[in-house]
Amino acid sequence: MIKIEGLDKSFGTKKVLDGLNCNIKTGSIYGLIGANGAGKSTLLRIIMGVFQKDAGRIEIDGKELTDVEELKQKLVYVPDDLYFFKNYTIKDMAIFYSKLYPNFDMDYALKLAEKLKLPVKEKIQNFSKGMKRQVALICALATNADYLFFDETFDGVDPVVRNFLKKTIAEQMTKKETTIIMTSHNLRELEDICDNLGLLYKGGILFESEIDSLKTNMFKIQISLKDNFDEKTFQNFNVLHFKKVGSVATVILKGDKEGYEKSLQELNPVILDFLPLTLEEIFIYEMGALGYEFEEIV
Repeated sequence: MIKIEGLDKSFGTKKVLDGLNCNIKTGSIYGLIGANGAGKSTLLRIIMGVFQKDAGRIEIDGKELTDVEELKQKLVYVPDDLYFFKNYTIKDMAIFYSKLYPNFDMDYALKLAEKLKLPVKEKIQNFSKGMKRQVALICALATNADYLFFDETFDGVDPVVRNFLKKTIAEQMTKKETTIIMTSHNLRELEDICDNLGLLYKGGILFESEIDSLKTNMFKIQISLKDNFDEKTFQNFNVLHFKKVGSVATVILKGDKEGYEKSLQELNPVILDFLPLTLEEIFIYEMGALGYEFEEIV
């Protein structure tokens, strides 16, 4: 488990992290979203010991992270700005990682490269941006480390390969109870793989929730009643959004779906359809309820 309390970090006069608090469960995939410059990379680099925090506390497995050397074989970080040694091939990089991580699985790394049709004998410096990202993820997964930190995880990766990598990451997490933090400025990249999501804004976690909880306590309905009606008709519901076109209204509700369904049926609707919400829609309405514009945050 990773526990972060009151984390501060400034660069000169610019405060990047401001009293950040966050708990990340063991064996989960935590998605951290936020605009470019929100502090996502800074947070991961502080955990890895690349940057020193100004204030606050970070615990990993109940132990305060004061000396990353003691934990280095448990932690792997794939940064947004990738670096590979000049003239290195995939196998060269795999050998390099195996020197740092005693549980590195060479066969697994090379098999993943084969499945992704990556040329293991060609120099990585000649690869495309997306191919380099794949190499970095392969090497990280093959370490069998307890904690994996992926910054802008799927940047430059095409949709087919992205889906394969998501499946592979999920399998690794299940196999070893690996704890994973994945950052992105694009919510859609993370919604089908993460267990929990946190929204980083102005140096702190503005909003945090389990995805399953988000998807079960908010829903969209389309409804039409025999008599004329407006938003006041739903004053006993927690309405996040109401829009009526002609005789049909689209309403976003937050709360217990089963309880609301019974109450809605008591209105004797002519039409009552429950429609799924995307995770992006959920965040838009959650942020609206908090008084923020989601598009301005990410």
